[in-house]
Amino acid sequence: QVHLVESGGGLVQAGGSLRLSCAASGRTSSRYAMAWFRQAPGKEREFVAAISWSGGSTVYTDSVKGRFTISRDNAKNTVYLQMNNLKPEDTAVYYCAADPQLLTVRTGPGSWGQGTQVTVSS
Repeated sequence: QVHLVESGGGLVQAGGSLRLSCAASGRTSSRYAMAWFRQAPGKEREFVAAISWSGGSTVYTDSVKGRFTISRDNAKNTVYLQMNNLKPEDTAVYYCAADPQLLTVRTGPGSWGQGTQVTVSS
């Protein structure tokens, strides 16, 4: 299992940008697909974006397409989520996740971070 630590959350006005980071440690010699999820107050956790180990494949939920970009730097064992044109409805705790396969990282990842709060004010 891999240990994940998110950072970069905060308070931003609508239309602003934030970049989240997720640093992986532990079994980083294994190849993991990575993903971001979020959970707003009173709502279930939802998938946001995922990236394959090579970075060659990415997937996004429709509500963030064109605004969010997931990327990774395997030399630093870090995955990023660049969030632009943020909206109040993006307010949530954002979680990083890891799993060996791109498909399963979206549906049932084996490793989770502790989350970082993103708050977008109107």
